[in-house]
Amino acid sequence: MAVKKVAKVGIKKESGYLYFVDKEGDISCAQMARGNKKGGKPKKVAKVGIKKESGFLYFIDKAGDISCAKMVRGGKKKKAAKKVVKKAVKKVAKKAVKKVVKKAVKKVAKKAVKKVVKKAAKRK
Repeated sequence: MAVKKVAKVGIKKESGYLYFVDKEGDISCAQMARGNKKGGKPKKVAKVGIKKESGFLYFIDKAGDISCAKMVRGGKKKKAAKKVVKKAVKKVAKKAVKKVVKKAVKKVAKKAVKKVVKKAAKRK
């Protein structure tokens, strides 16, 4: 994850508050929700006015500056890979089942032939 510093602001963070970059590109903070209490309304802390690029996550780093990192989205690839593995497992399972079924069919066929031969021998 390559992090790039966008603007040096040097905000001092207070505990119990959530600091974020709002839609206008300024730094805002809101009181965090705790227990039954609801979170507070956001208030502007510093006007910076940065232009946000799509595909990037903007946040306030430990130094109190605005930084951004490229968003990582790889969930779709993992799902496709899992499906391929499942298909391979199904094919192997199908082959094993086919072998068992063939053996069972052969046994049943042999018994049926023996019965027919016995009946034919009795008739003569």
